[in-house]
Amino acid sequence: MSEVKAKPLNELLSRSMVDIYVGPENTHWILHEKLLCHHSPFFCKIFYDGSRSEGNSKSFGLPDEEDAPFRAFIGWLYSSSLPAPRQEADLGVLFDLYLMGEKWHIDALVQEVLGVVREWYKYSDSYPGLRRVQYVYANTEEGSAMRGMLVHSVARLLVLKDGIPQHWDKALRRNGQLAVDIIKAIQDWRLDEGVVPDAREEPIKEEKEPEEKGEGGAVKEEPDIKKEKAEKEGSKLANGLMKELPSGLSNGVNGDHH
Repeated sequence: MSEVKAKPLNELLSRSMVDIYVGPENTHWILHEKLLCHHSPFFCKIFYDGSRSEGNSKSFGLPDEEDAPFRAFIGWLYSSSLPAPRQEADLGVLFDLYLMGEKWHIDALVQEVLGVVREWYKYSDSYPGLRRVQYVYANTEEGSAMRGMLVHSVARLLVLKDGIPQHWDKALRRNGQLAVDIIKAIQDWRLDEGVVPDAREEPIKEEKEPEEKGEGGAVKEEPDIKKEKAEKEGSKLANGLMKELPSGLSNGVNGDHH
């Protein structure tokens, strides 16, 4: 296996070809045996056998695979490039391509598809939909990198969103493992305890509602505020009147007795 990886690409392409039949229609692909084996232990186990002669014809069927993602796989195999998604619908091929990568043990493909999907969600400022998450869950095992990325994304969505959307509520009730994984994802964040409400403590009193406005748009004041304001205004008025009184009378009012 190490000898195959060490050989240059042009030497790999000069070797024998294999026939791959894809999907229920048996779409026929003729591919370079050594190139497949160079990237995938899965295909290496199927095709590569140094004891066989170079001219042997080899074929393998993949009846459960779809043409579109396999075509994308061939594009990646020969050009090391992936189709760039322009809309959410384009992610379907990439998810299937990712599943191929996991199934065929192609680590480079797995990481590249994961990176493209993550980048699309980030720059489109969106989150994985329920249908996508359920599809990946149904076709991956615990520890899958794509599954982990989707779960952490959904956990963030549910934490930041006001309330759980109805379709997610139903899905989490039916799929206990998904709910558990979301809780684990939140635990992984190690949130500061200061930002996490503690239901064991007394609830913080709600702030007073905005002051109501009376007629003419004037703000209605609370009784105590009204009283205090009236007393200040009365005191101010009284002091003003006192200054206008004759001095003798003013002293009498102030209680100065000689």
